[in-house]
Amino acid sequence: MAVTSAAPVRASLRARRARDRVGKAVLYVLLAALLIVVLLPFLWMLSSSLKDNVDVLTVPVQWIPKDWVWTNYRDIWSRIPLAGYISNSAILAVTITFLQVLTGSFAAYGFSKVRFPGRDALFLAYIATIAVPWQAYMIPQYVMMQHAHLTNTFWSLILLQAFGAFGVFLMRQYYMTIPDELTEAARIDGLNDYGIWARIVLPLSKPALASLALLTFVNTWNDYMGPFIYLSSNNLWTVQLGLRQFIGQYEADYAMIMTGSVISILPILVIFLAGQRYFIAGIATSGLKG
Repeated sequence: MAVTSAAPVRASLRARRARDRVGKAVLYVLLAALLIVVLLPFLWMLSSSLKDNVDVLTVPVQWIPKDWVWTNYRDIWSRIPLAGYISNSAILAVTITFLQVLTGSFAAYGFSKVRFPGRDALFLAYIATIAVPWQAYMIPQYVMMQHAHLTNTFWSLILLQAFGAFGVFLMRQYYMTIPDELTEAARIDGLNDYGIWARIVLPLSKPALASLALLTFVNTWNDYMGPFIYLSSNNLWTVQLGLRQFIGQYEADYAMIMTGSVISILPILVIFLAGQRYFIAGIATSGLKG
């Protein structure tokens, strides 16, 4: 009887395992298809960077170049001062990222671990600025920088982007997951708020710090409108502005544009691969507690 009654159970388990395998297979197929769709523009960009300009926009698309033009990656450095543009982008990205991580983490500590009247209302008012489109205050910002004689300098972009409401929100959400007992114990031991922030909270916040740093670096590196508005000298241009030189009034050198684009994403790719573990952990845990 025991053997007879166990047979339906084993059959049910086999059927369940079969359904699970089918479900996982379907999921993997869907994920693979989604991955291909996401990667198609990057594959086209890489393929186009190894073609002659006349072959870039052929119909149908030639995913594999007929003639591999590896010299594009050599010639672009002499066609435009790409090294200088990359250096300018790196200066802005590194400086703004450092300042946003510093100011965002410090302000988030005050909004999460320091009790003062009107704290939550002030935080909500500050976060509400995220909903205001940049185009609404773009002109007033430019007028301010012009009166301060900071246009056509890196300082205009650095000062305007040194603070970010999104960074404060991201760091505060992560700080809320840190038990208050830790900060209270440190305060009893004699640490002030600066010491608690630097010696207790920051070491525990590596995932959130890495997430904010990566997001800020990518946004600053890829920024086009900011440098376009404030930087007029060619020696101050970033990579995004520099590649615009390949677009003429009647034609564009798409092969060189794609070559420059491939080169410009390499720093972002290296940084993401180096910090992806912290980035994923920071994004996953920053919204656990409000």
